[in-house]
This record gives sequence, C-alpha cells and structure tokens, in this order.
Amino acid sequence: MRPILTHSPARVPGRRQWQRLPRGPLAGFSLVELLITLALLIVISTLYFGFSSPSRQRTAKQNCQANLQKIFLAQEIYARDHAGAFPAVAGAATAEVPLDLLVPRYSVDRESFICPGGKDTPLPPGGSLAAGKISYAYYMGQRSGGPPAALMSDAQVNTNSKNAGDPIFSTNGKPPGNNHHQYGGNLLYSDGHVEGSPTNLTVALPLADGVVLLNPKP
Repeated sequence: MRPILTHSPARVPGRRQWQRLPRGPLAGFSLVELLITLALLIVISTLYFGFSSPSRQRTAKQNCQANLQKIFLAQEIYARDHAGAFPAVAGAATAEVPLDLLVPRYSVDRESFICPGGKDTPLPPGGSLAAGKISYAYYMGQRSGGPPAALMSDAQVNTNSKNAGDPIFSTNGKPPGNNHHQYGGNLLYSDGHVEGSPTNLTVALPLADGVVLLNPKP
C-alpha cells in the first residue's frame, strides 16, 4: 500500500516539504490475516452446512420421513395383493431381499430407498434392490391392519429386540446406524405414520413372534 503523504510548508519557505506518516492500524489487512479469515469462514460453513451438521440433518430427516411414507404406500398395495402380508422372503439376511419384491411392480421410485442424510450410493435405474444397498432397516413378518408396530426405520445399530433406553441409532456418528450421523433417525409404523427418534429409544421395540429385524447391507 502506498504511503500517505502530506506537505509541511513551514520548514522551508517557498518550497513544499513532504513527509511520511506512519501507517494506521486500520489501513488494511495483510495476506496472512486474509488467509486466516478465509480459513475460519470455511470451517464455520462446514460445521453449519456439512454432512454432519445439525441443520442439514434436520432437513434430511424430514426428507427421510417422506421416503418412508412413499415406501409404505407400495407396501400397502403389496399387502392387499398378498392377504395382508407385507413383503417377506424366508431366510433373508438383509432388508434388500424382501423389499426387492416391491420393485418395479409396486414402486418404480428406487430413490426413496436411499436416505438423504447418509452417504449411500444411489441405486442404478432398473436394477434390483437385492443387487444394491439401501439405507433402511425392515421388520419382516409384520401384517397390515393390526395394531401399529414398527415396520421400517433408518439403519439401526443392531438387529436385536430393544427396550426403552437402548441405543437404536449411532451415538457417535460412526456406522452402523448413522444415516443421520449422531442425531437419531426415523421409525415407520405399520399404520403408515412416521416418528422421529433420538439415538436412544424412548419406547420399547420388542420383536413379536415371527418378526425379524433386518438391517441393510453394511
């Protein structure tokens, strides 16, 4: 930055004299100061808008609820064609296998099987769910028309029956069960309503006779 000059006519009559004034503290920023400021802005932006930020995951959980309700509509139509039974495949080890019965006849929307809060790869158009990886856990063996019971959820930490207070979703943002990092997840019930849940359950989710909980592929 060029120095600020001023003239002082008092020193030599008839001749202008120029002198340098000291640079003020607000005259400008150094390159280092600008780089530090930029770095801080990047960090703050990442914390607020990044994958693991609370604000992003709040929005993702709302979109996730919409996904689960779309899948439920396909399950209901399937159940009407199968005497009230939701999709089931004997010996299935992951959620992709029974839910693959829904596509393409009952649902062509494969995007709804991928949670918007996670990092799962989108399913290829026209491919089967069993050949890919979805984001949701499935309570296989439930039936339509009975008392409301858990039917699907975000991927869970394990496939056990759970009591109130047990962890259901990741508590540290690491897999398994981290669709929404460490900010809980969603539960879809057999009557079609969706509830949000913190990482630790506030209600019990026992496994009824004939019902098994299947997580998606790891």
